[in-house]
Formats: sequence, C-alpha cells, structure tokens
Amino acid sequence: MACFLVPAAEAIVTTAVKKAAGEKASKESFEEHPFLSRLGWLNNMLWGGSVLLAFEHIWHGEVTPWFPFLTAAADPASAAQMLNEMAVSGTAMAVLVTAVWAGMAIAANAIAKSPAPEVSAGDRA
Repeated sequence: MACFLVPAAEAIVTTAVKKAAGEKASKESFEEHPFLSRLGWLNNMLWGGSVLLAFEHIWHGEVTPWFPFLTAAADPASAAQMLNEMAVSGTAMAVLVTAVWAGMAIAANAIAKSPAPEVSAGDRA
C-alpha cells in the first residue's frame, strides 16, 4: 500500500547528506571517506526502487491523484494495516537495499585498493 514511502524517505535523507557533503568536501576528503564517494549508488538504488514501487501501486489503484492519495488512508482500519506494512515491509526493503549498497561499496573499495596484476612480457603479445 505505501511501503515505497520508507525507501523514498531514506532516499531524501541520503540525497540531502550527499548534497551537504559535496558542498563542504573536496575530492580528497571523499577518498578519506569511501562510503561518501559511493553515496550516489545508494541514492540511485533507493530512488529507482521507490519510483518502480510507486508505479506498481498506482497501477493497482492503491495510489490515486486525489486526496487522500493513498486509498488505505481513507479508512482507519486500512490505515493501521498500511502503517504496519510500512513498518515491516518498507523498513525491510530499505535495510536490504542499504546492506547491498554497503557490500558493493566495500567490494569496490577493496578492488580499488588492490594492486594491479603484473603483466609479463610473454602475455603482452
């Protein structure tokens, strides 16, 4: 119903953090903080997933262009179910996306710091 709002809220926060860090920091400080340099990846993952989920909810008629926008918000019983879905599914999605991003950032940093393999004269031909 509204599970996409939780990753969208995280995307808003990470976008603000990236903008604030980008204005205050130079390229050297990004190298000191490797997660900040990869924050764009997290933003893209969160915004992309939120947009796709919002489209899916619009497609199924759960989100409408008129007030209250979320069809579940019109009924108190449905609103409670919607808030539960946001707390359980939305939070789980946001945490999973963030964990995948952290793994990607750690792997990318490890690859970037690893020495380049030496190529012997026989391999160059």
